[in-house]
Amino acid sequence: MKALALKYRPKSFDELIGQEVVANTLTHALDSNRLGHAYLFSGLRGSGKTSSARIFAKALLCSKGISAHPCEVCANCVMANENRHMDIIEMDAASHRKIDDIRELIEQTKYSPSSARFKVFIIDEVHMLTKEAFNALLKTLEEPPEYVKFILATTDPLKLPATVLSRTQHFRFHSIAKASVVKHLEFILNKEGIEFEERALEVLARSGGGSLRDTLTLLDQAIIYSHQKLTHKVIVDMLGLLDPAKVDEIFAVINSRDKNELLKLLHELQNYDSSSIIDELIENLKYKFIHQNGDFSLLIFERFFRILEYREFSFGRLPFFFTYSGDVFSMTIEGGDGFRTGVQRWGILEDLRGGVLPDGTQRIGRGEVGAQTPLRLPSLPSETSHPPLSSRLGKVGCADGSYMA
Repeated sequence: MKALALKYRPKSFDELIGQEVVANTLTHALDSNRLGHAYLFSGLRGSGKTSSARIFAKALLCSKGISAHPCEVCANCVMANENRHMDIIEMDAASHRKIDDIRELIEQTKYSPSSARFKVFIIDEVHMLTKEAFNALLKTLEEPPEYVKFILATTDPLKLPATVLSRTQHFRFHSIAKASVVKHLEFILNKEGIEFEERALEVLARSGGGSLRDTLTLLDQAIIYSHQKLTHKVIVDMLGLLDPAKVDEIFAVINSRDKNELLKLLHELQNYDSSSIIDELIENLKYKFIHQNGDFSLLIFERFFRILEYREFSFGRLPFFFTYSGDVFSMTIEGGDGFRTGVQRWGILEDLRGGVLPDGTQRIGRGEVGAQTPLRLPSLPSETSHPPLSSRLGKVGCADGSYMA
């Protein structure tokens, strides 16, 4: 049985997901016969670059003429769909990156196509070529024979020489919107006859990070893990995220102002990556807000979102521990050189409830987190007597849990 990413790989621009600008531009170029000799497709992995290159090559070679909608039945289209067309040459630059590999490719450009009107060269991960290989390719890339077309694909266009960029038409593939990914997952699961919950698909789409291939790989795994019944809880468990009930418990504890329960809860959360905790809190709040949940007032929603949106860090995966001092809950990140930076991500507890945390400073736990430098937050609505979070930023945590001025 084929992997879903291969089984549902697009075979036309109409089936390409989330890249409407690229698809429309290439479609108009084909239909109006305004063709370049070299194209560069760049973007996130799994965003449709190689699939688009193959679709474009097939459209160029269709026996019934150049068209954005090839016939799919002629010999050229059938061979292109089966990845065995002799005039579509794919090269993986990650494993064929030396000047000798490019010399061999240039040698092939000297011979006319065997059965089609063009000979199309698709070079994947082109940024992996050596400097000498790029230099050898330049002349042919600028003035290839009339029957030769180049399609270069890369996830890192910044590594390409300016001389290569100037010789190609550059198409940028953006990360695919979550709504588009969810809609495509629904289409696939309906065709496969598998039960699912929409919230489960939203978690998968979010975890895929804008890459459709990554999301479909997760979906393959989820179908096996869930015994072909995708529920929100099953997907969360599979991905190692917080249980939805635990997220609700976090908000309930904050609302209850129970200090002991709060400390107990934070001890339990040491086993989770803190950035994933923040992500789950945000998604849970978004769901509650959209569905007009009455647990929180509009002001509380606004304050949660205002603080949680500044959740990203910049250090990498580093040790951390939580501290609280007076009215602020802090996360301290410990760098490899022993320097520690206080990141006050848990100040939200104080800003929402006011005086939730006990006085004094205490080190209560340790773990690991993907982190970055602290960011200065905007002032919050002044509806409580305590100072806004923005006035308490810029502190650096010391080894004993206290703060440097």
